[in-house]
Amino acid sequence: MSIRVYSGPHAESHSGRPNWIAHIPTALLALTIALQIIWPLASADLRATLTVLIVWSFFLTAVSHALLNRGWGWTLTWVLISTSFGFAIEYLGTRTGLPFGSYQYATDKLGWSLAGIPVVIALAWAMMSYPALIVGRRLATRPLAVVAIATWALATWDLFLDPQMVGEGYWIWSSPTPAIPGIPGIPIVNFIGWLVASFVLMVLLNRTLPIRRPKSSSGRSDVIPSILYLWTWVGGIVANVFFLGRPAVGVIGGIAMGLVAVPYIWRITERTI
Repeated sequence: MSIRVYSGPHAESHSGRPNWIAHIPTALLALTIALQIIWPLASADLRATLTVLIVWSFFLTAVSHALLNRGWGWTLTWVLISTSFGFAIEYLGTRTGLPFGSYQYATDKLGWSLAGIPVVIALAWAMMSYPALIVGRRLATRPLAVVAIATWALATWDLFLDPQMVGEGYWIWSSPTPAIPGIPGIPIVNFIGWLVASFVLMVLLNRTLPIRRPKSSSGRSDVIPSILYLWTWVGGIVANVFFLGRPAVGVIGGIAMGLVAVPYIWRITERTI
């Protein structure tokens, strides 16, 4: 006697979940990319609104993907740890100058604020921590290696982020020197702070969140966070070199983030080449 399990289209319809729900992360990903493409072409006034929309769209893309692929418990734990940590580290930073240096937010430009910290800042920590953790876990298995890779993946994103946001006046340092070579206006201590903060966050996430592999053995169900991460890398290069007049930022950020992005591309494509 043999039992055959159907695995074709609608094989999971017994779960009671409408088929369209599976397409929510893809739709939100497309919206996020579209908004980011529009951003450098928009006026300064519109950019502030677009910035908030991009963070929310990126965050919801990550949340919806995590829910569908890793479950409610995993997703809620990740969101609570990431957003709480993001708010706490920014609160500490604006009050004490640790670990990023002395800086302040222009709270009138980035939507809702809590204790002087725009809400979207905490969401930004969470939105990027998700693909960074997945990248780290895909490229390594030992906990320290996972944390190290994920830390670099998250921290180097800031080499694109800070010049862009400071250029728009969303936040500013009281003393931006000594600056990162090739990136004026951003102190070296800020990047060191990002490395430290990212390391702590990734230790918390990697120790707390169980490793849950994608439902597809080929790993295709992690396409969404892969695109989020790789698009952030490519988009940062293109925006700075061709639209924002900061080619040095594009090159420096591209090389730094590429130290993880390029091996990741190789890893996820090695079975298909």
